[in-house]
Amino acid sequence: MATSLTAGPAITTERSRFRWLRTGSEALAAMIEEIDLARHSIRLETYIYHAGQMGDRFLTTLVQAAQRGVKVQVMVDALGSFSLPDTFWTSLRNAGGECVWFNPLPLGRWSYRDHRKMLICDDGVAFIGGFNIADEYDGDGVAKGWRDLGLEIRGGALVQALAESFDRFFARAAHKHKRLQRFRKSADMTVSGANWTLLLSGPGRYHGALKRTLKEDLQQAKCVKIICAYFLPTWSFRKVLTRVCKRGGRVQLILAGKSDVVLSQLASRKLYRNFLRSGVEIYEYEPQILHAKLFIIDGITYAGSANLDVRSMGINYELLVRIDDRAMAARAREIFEEDLKHCKRIDPTAWRKSRTLWSKLKENWAYFVLARLDPFLARRQLRALR
Repeated sequence: MATSLTAGPAITTERSRFRWLRTGSEALAAMIEEIDLARHSIRLETYIYHAGQMGDRFLTTLVQAAQRGVKVQVMVDALGSFSLPDTFWTSLRNAGGECVWFNPLPLGRWSYRDHRKMLICDDGVAFIGGFNIADEYDGDGVAKGWRDLGLEIRGGALVQALAESFDRFFARAAHKHKRLQRFRKSADMTVSGANWTLLLSGPGRYHGALKRTLKEDLQQAKCVKIICAYFLPTWSFRKVLTRVCKRGGRVQLILAGKSDVVLSQLASRKLYRNFLRSGVEIYEYEPQILHAKLFIIDGITYAGSANLDVRSMGINYELLVRIDDRAMAARAREIFEEDLKHCKRIDPTAWRKSRTLWSKLKENWAYFVLARLDPFLARRQLRALR
């Protein structure tokens, strides 16, 4: 078994220094360290925040920051953090911190969730990725904890853009405006630097820039490597991925061998046969639950909260950073190759023979729920909120 991944050196990109955070443990430890060092402001946004050893440790660090005069703002998604009582934040509020819930849960707007994850300290360092604040993310993804990764960003306009996006969401979440509408104008935003682009998205048409940018890169790609926890691409994304292989390119997918959302795994597996027949290589990550999101398209990398599935590409609020930097892409490929050592490759012939009637029925049902029913219900809710 391969050894755990370790941190690589930072890479400078337009006055920003980027560093891959190759495990959940590394990411969470780096975040806590920066919260400890903060002197002016802390912005924390996450989909899931669970009470427990890691959640309590973050809370203690945030309270201490507020007590020394740091402006602390926390926003968590009401559905993702459903099990967390509001009283959990009492000590932080008493210390002067602010905590808000994104989109509380009336039935009329439950579908639209804030799936973004970011921490910004002193307007100088930001963290993004797939990891939430919970004990299961604290590990190397091999011997312990879910497999996840993220990106540390220091300095430059990108950190400022992330901070400004947080501020818009936080202001609207903290005040009573007209239902979900108060978030929509701030959902879709694209900010670009010399070799990076921040892609922010939200429900419906507000995912346009994210999807368009990703597709444009895939349409020209020769080598595509994707790590994706929840994989259910739309027909148009399936088409553009298989065309990479048809024109002589290579597509490799690392998907979940173990998943916390079994329905998602079943729906993904419905697509395996057609992808395999088109020449796409599929690998399933085996040691732990896979939660990472990483897109490597030739010399370009994407990191952030979005999966390549229907919900990330059309329903949730998401963020991705596109980095056009070959050194960053080279490091990302190292991460991919290291993860491949812990994967089982899906053999096309063996896969076809293994599909029983029962497995096909389960996969078809899961696909219907996630690819058809979920978007249908989301669209109905969106129309009702106009």
